[in-house]
Parts: sequence; C-alpha cells; structure tokens
Amino acid sequence: MSEKQTEKLPDGRMSEYVEKKRRRTLLRLLKYFGFSKGKTALALLFAMLVNISQIAQPLVVRLLIDDYLAPANFDFAAISVLAAAYIAVTLLSGVSGYVQQVTLTSLGQHILHKLRTDLFSHIQHLGMRFFDKNASGRILTRVTSDIDELQELYANIFIMAIREGILIIGMLITMFALDAGLALWCMASVPVIAAITVLYRTIARRTFIRVKTLLSRINGFLAEHVTGMRVVQIFNRERKKLDVYTEMNDEYYRLGLMQVILNSLSNPLITMISNLMIALLIGAFGKRVGLGTLNIGILYAFTAYIRQLFEPIAQLSEQLTTAQSALISADRVFDILDNTEDEEDLESGEIRAGSLLGRIEFRNVWFAYNDGEWVLRDVSFVIEPGEHAAFVGATGSGKTTVMSLISRYYIPQKGEILIDGIDISRYNLKYLRKELSIVMQSVFLFSGDIAYNITLGREDISREEMIAAAKAANCDAFIQALHDGYEHQVAERGSDFSLGQRQLISFARALASKPSLLALDEATASIDTETERTLQSRLEDYARGKTLVIIAHRLSTVVDSDVIFVMNHGQIIERGDHASLMAQKDSAYRKLYTLSIRGSD
Repeated sequence: MSEKQTEKLPDGRMSEYVEKKRRRTLLRLLKYFGFSKGKTALALLFAMLVNISQIAQPLVVRLLIDDYLAPANFDFAAISVLAAAYIAVTLLSGVSGYVQQVTLTSLGQHILHKLRTDLFSHIQHLGMRFFDKNASGRILTRVTSDIDELQELYANIFIMAIREGILIIGMLITMFALDAGLALWCMASVPVIAAITVLYRTIARRTFIRVKTLLSRINGFLAEHVTGMRVVQIFNRERKKLDVYTEMNDEYYRLGLMQVILNSLSNPLITMISNLMIALLIGAFGKRVGLGTLNIGILYAFTAYIRQLFEPIAQLSEQLTTAQSALISADRVFDILDNTEDEEDLESGEIRAGSLLGRIEFRNVWFAYNDGEWVLRDVSFVIEPGEHAAFVGATGSGKTTVMSLISRYYIPQKGEILIDGIDISRYNLKYLRKELSIVMQSVFLFSGDIAYNITLGREDISREEMIAAAKAANCDAFIQALHDGYEHQVAERGSDFSLGQRQLISFARALASKPSLLALDEATASIDTETERTLQSRLEDYARGKTLVIIAHRLSTVVDSDVIFVMNHGQIIERGDHASLMAQKDSAYRKLYTLSIRGSD
C-alpha cells in the first residue's frame, strides 16, 4: 500500500494498518537470522544455559538454608558440595553470557552488512524519479544511521527478549512448584507492569518518529549547505543559515532529551516496584516463617526470584526505547527496499547485440515529471545516423528532458521513442547505457585518482585508450603536468580542479567508453573560448560518422550542426540548419543567435 493510499484511511483503519505493518516489519527482521543459522542456534543455546544457571542459583541457596544450615541438620560436607555447585552455576552463567554476547555481536554485524549491501545495491537501481522525490540527506540517513539503529536490535534485543521470556516462564514454573500461594501473590503486580509498559510504548513511539523525521531534515540541510557553502558565503547568509540550523537543532535537542528521560524512567520505576514487592512479601509472609508453616529458604528464593523476575522486565522495558526506534528505522529501510515502482531493471529488454547506428526518432512524445504538468508536448523529430543535432531554446523549454528520455531515465506518458527504428523499451537497459555517453554541465568527480574518474573502474578500457580519450578531450596536457599524473588523487568533488578542468575530464570519461551516441548537455559552458574551439575540432574528428546530440545556450557551438531544433514551452517550433534558420527574418533561432552573439561580446 502506497503512502498516498494510507493517507486516505480513516483513523481506525490507519491504526490497524500501522499495527499490521509493524508486525510485518518485525517478522522480516527476524527472518534475517536465517542468513546465519549456526550462529543463531549457538546464541540461543548459550541463552538457555544462562537461564538454567540463573534459575538454579536461588534453588541451591534454598536447599542450603532449609536442609543443611539448621543446627540440627548441619552437614559441612553437603554445604561444601552446594557451595561448589553454586560456584559452578555462577561460572556457567558468566561464561555462557560472554559467549552469547560475542556470538550475537558477530551475528548482528553479519546481518547489518547484508542489509547495507542490499540497500545500496537497490538504491543504485532506482530511477531518477526516486532521486527527484528524495533529498540526498534523507537517503544518507537510511543507509547510515537507520541501519546502525538495527545493530542493538540484532546484537542484543531479539535474543534477549527470547531469553528473558523463557527465563520468566521458567521462574514462574519454579515458583509455583515451590509454593503456589506465594506465586499467585507475586503475580498481582503483573497488571501494574503491563499498564506502565503500554503507556510507555505509546508515548515513546510518537517521540521516536519525530526524532527520526527531524534527523533526516538535519542531515539533508547539512549535506545541501556544505555542498553550497560558496553560495552561502558569497551572499553573506551565514547568520541566517545558522538561525535555521539552530532552530532545528534546538528541536532535536528537546526531543532527544525527552527520549533520554523516557529511556531512563522505565528501569528505576520497575526496580522500585520490585523492591516494594519484596518488602510487602516479607511483611505478608514473614510471620509464617516464625510459625513454622513456611521455610525460610523458600521465602529467600521468592525474594530472589522477584528480583530476577523484575530485572528482565526492567531490561526489556528499558530496551523498548531502542526497539521502538529500531522498528521505525527498519520501516524506513524497508520502504526503500520495497520501492519497485521507481526501480530500473537493467536486464529488461531483449536487444543488446552490436553497435547502434544512431538513428533517433520521437513520435508524438508527451512527458511530465508531475501529473498534468507537461514538460514536452507532442514532440516529434528524427535524427539520422551520423548527424550532429542541436537543441536550443530558453531555460525550461524541455531540452534536457529530451536527453533524459533518450537515456531512458524516464518513460514518456504518451508517444514513442525509437532508436534505429526499434522502440527504446525493447533495448536491454545496461546495453543501451553502455552505447550512450552524456557530458553534463554539472560534473561530478569521485574520490580516487584521475585514471579512475576517466574509466570509472572499467577493465575493458586500457590505459592507452584512456590516455587517447584524455588527449581527444584536451586534458592530457594539464594531467601530465601534475606531480602524479593520472594517479593524482582527486579532492572531494574535484575541488582541486577548476570548473573547466573538471569539464574536460568528464569529456575524457565520455569518450573513453567509445559510445555509439554522444550527447553534450551544456558541456562547454565552463570552458574558455580557445579551449572550446580546440575541443570542438577534436570532437569533430572523434564523432565523425557518429550521432552527436548537443544542448547549448552558447549558440556559437551549434552553427556547424546538421540540424538544429528550436524548442519553446515543451514544443519544437523550428528546425533546420544554421543557414536556413538565419535566412528566416523573424525566426526564433535568429533572435536567439543574435542575443547569444551580443552576450559573448
């Protein structure tokens, strides 16, 4: 069920839906234990040994008090055996607890490793619509902090809940076996504990949801403003941005403090109730010891069991904070893993053999990023194999959208897109992307050396081919001038290079993949005129016989194109070569070209 559908549910059905979703999330988390059955079984085995030793300790002391410490029955040999038994069960408890914790930690790390890998792999296969709708900070929170929240869940809470649940059942059975009346009296506190737990759970969950939502906003704000710090500083907006961040941070502090208070309250409260129960037990049944109707060892055992009974309840209540938070994090992780609507199937499409000829055709294409807000309206055109085609027009006219549709980042709502006369949906997506390279205005360089940023780790690109691509892109000279050459380590986002140098590296990246189709999206906007002319000359040699698609505002770069498409408000209003379009006195292209030439003077 989608988020839009859940918004329409009435309150009663909404709560029912949320509860069902929570149960499904819990079951999915439990299934991950199946990825390491051996470690899970080992953890449960040692959890049972811890339980047995904890139940046995009060029984050993009861036997010692009632049977062998009385003056009439004093037996030093038996006392020594019981003392050794007590030491043995204590050691068993300690060793079993240690082995269990190490096993659980290892198991938890194994499961989180798989979750992180699955999540990142799935994110890489999501289409551009997903990234349009989700800020980078929100996605980052899912992969990092939300996954980390599950660490305690797998390393402690799940097995602890099973262990403590079995321990409580075992102690109750033992208590009823010792004295049913005392056991029933002790059970009177259960409704009180249950009521406190339910109230606590309701309040805590609301707080955790708000904390998670706010954390995503803070991460998104930080990611955005660290990246855009130049803009913040040049416009002197540091104070304003700090005020916005401080407001969010103050709210996060307040909610975090409330979370700490809730987390710290449950354990002392339940401990206080357990101590009160012990005092009431001694007050109510102590006189029976004096009357000889109740053995003092049994009374001691019950005081120990009450403390042991309330201790796991207190721990479970305390861990409920973490469990609530982890379940919310798990929901957010699974929301992405379950997103198939935006998922790209790289293996879809049966056509993948041979190089593309490069014929591109749009037939009555309509496209909108948001329903009803058409970006392209009934667009039709043909680019023949080997032609150099350019799209020009005002900002927002739909030029870049044409490029995105050719790359199959999006699917048009109406119309057809054909490459070499075949519907684009029939091409294997991985093959199609391999045959198409795009040089974008906004260049992204990854951590690593320059060689990696040109080849992106592709083993089918030799070093000779990489250097040839760099020479064709006119960046070999400045790369060779660096101390480490192609092994120069790139700073974050390529900040140690100028915009123009980054642009040239992106050209080399595109050319190194030897595409059948090459697209340039404002690719020379950051390059000086002289370098641009040199690059254009080399591109003409490289792209001879190949289809080249250019998007440009600087119209001097498209005058040699075979065909120019002029776009306005999502439609092609003119088409032709430079000479024919300039020959039309009132053509939109002529006006754009005149303005472009004046702007470059």
